[in-house]
Amino acid sequence: MVRAKEEFAAISTGNTGTNRVVELVCGSLGPALGNGFDRSVLEEGVRNGVAVVDWVLDNVQPGDSEFGEALALRLGLPWEEDPVVDEGDFEKLKRTCPPTVGIKYRALPVRGQFTESGDVRSLTLATYDPLASFDRVMVRRALDCPIEWVVAPRRRVRAGLQKLYGVGGHILDDLIANREWDSDDFDFKEKVNVIDESDEEATVVNFVNSILNEALNQRATDIHIEPLAHDLRVRYRIDGLLRVISVPENIKKLQTSVIARLKLMAGLDIAEKRKPQDGRIALRVGGEPIDTRVATIPGIEGESISLRLLGQEQFNIEKLEMFPYLRKDVDDILAKPNGIVLVTGPTGCGKSTSLFCFLSVLNSDDTKVVTIEDPVENRLAGALQIAVRPEIGLTFASGLRSILRGDPNVVMVGEIRDVETAEIAVQAALTGHLVFSTLHTNDSVGGITRLADMGVEPFLIAAAVRAFIAQRLVRKLCVSCRQPADYSPDYLRLVGFAPHGMENVYKANEDGCESCGHTGYRGRTAVYELFRVSEPVQELVVAGASKQDLMRQAMLDGFVNMREYGWQKVREGVTTIEEVVSSTEVG
Repeated sequence: MVRAKEEFAAISTGNTGTNRVVELVCGSLGPALGNGFDRSVLEEGVRNGVAVVDWVLDNVQPGDSEFGEALALRLGLPWEEDPVVDEGDFEKLKRTCPPTVGIKYRALPVRGQFTESGDVRSLTLATYDPLASFDRVMVRRALDCPIEWVVAPRRRVRAGLQKLYGVGGHILDDLIANREWDSDDFDFKEKVNVIDESDEEATVVNFVNSILNEALNQRATDIHIEPLAHDLRVRYRIDGLLRVISVPENIKKLQTSVIARLKLMAGLDIAEKRKPQDGRIALRVGGEPIDTRVATIPGIEGESISLRLLGQEQFNIEKLEMFPYLRKDVDDILAKPNGIVLVTGPTGCGKSTSLFCFLSVLNSDDTKVVTIEDPVENRLAGALQIAVRPEIGLTFASGLRSILRGDPNVVMVGEIRDVETAEIAVQAALTGHLVFSTLHTNDSVGGITRLADMGVEPFLIAAAVRAFIAQRLVRKLCVSCRQPADYSPDYLRLVGFAPHGMENVYKANEDGCESCGHTGYRGRTAVYELFRVSEPVQELVVAGASKQDLMRQAMLDGFVNMREYGWQKVREGVTTIEEVVSSTEVG
């Protein structure tokens, strides 16, 4: 142990040779992994100053904890699987080890000893890379106090740094340290990008990029940056729910510059702060294109800005995870040469994703697919996609008329909002086209009532519409931490869940795990109901039957409502009873 500590001391001062560092790494990997890659690549990396532990974790991919613990043992350092920052000394730790040190050199202050006046006596720092000699030297020079090093998993050190300092904390500190402020309103001067050309990281650009990158890392679909009276709140929408993200305390000082940077990226007028604006940002992260919709809204505390992150995903009907009986019905409908298929539900329930998955089945060299959308969010290779532009007269109705003159086989209309669009869609279906669109209704059967209320004649609805598909999104349980559920019979009766088949019923882990961000859920899936306009239903529609009569006939045709479909997802261990109850209504 003494020899190991001496070795760490040598590493910390940069006095360990390349061969010894390589031996430490390979020994910590074990025989199987340690002999499974070209050591000369690692040796060259050590000589060139590459972050060795990061390189090993990213390329050799050992277990984060297993490799770190083995390396700590060889260096005689304490190992902490879960380094927890002492919340009682949060402010003292941040003051003693500022983000420009902690984040930059990957050193998480977990605890310290302080005098009554708040001066530091000693500090315990967690690192995942004890081989980074330069980092150790710079930390020692910056803090100038006794330091005890412990080793911890990379994922936990990174999570701890973000929780302690917030997203982009080190960049923010650099910005403030190198900037002159207007004492009246804390706004930046005109130049908002480069603050100090000698330090490339000290830029508003990098700070905004930190917010965007972290959102993508956390699987966020939306980012909301909202000015408050004394703060600038950043929230991510993850799996349908908004979460407040930890940000540096003095981020309010950057409010104008952050908003201005995002508006500049979106091609918006940064001088116009009184009116809402819309724009787009084309990002590329890790080689993958990310299309981002940007919307600004002026408020009394300043402009808020919302970003919708749209990955250029590949659409496939398999991703909808439909049960076989529903998939068979959908396949039968997609095989028809004409008719209207309407997907219904509220905003944000996944209607567009379902439509594009349907279109992906039909999109081929011998089929012409044309869409008209507001706006075009998703790309479908091989399809002609048109964006609505009301300011020049290109509406859903006028665009649909033009599309039909272009000899399409399949048409997708983003939304049927008025009787004119509805009637043109019906005529398109009756003249041999397969038409897809969306409606805002609470359930599938309500789609008939909605079209009738718009003014579409019942006999046209019966002749043209093939099916209404209603859907909602529910969160999926994290398979890494879900727990067996134990519900009381009274609760199951209250929600209408039959108590049989409980062996695969799970609930969310309240504490969650790292895989799900400690929420108990990871990802979402759709629950559906499909209302087919069969011949008996057509007769009822023409006769002006009530919704109750239509529902009775649907049940005779094998209709399964969203609540029952959701119960099947619960019995497969995919989601929870609570998710289904909150997202669906009793059929």
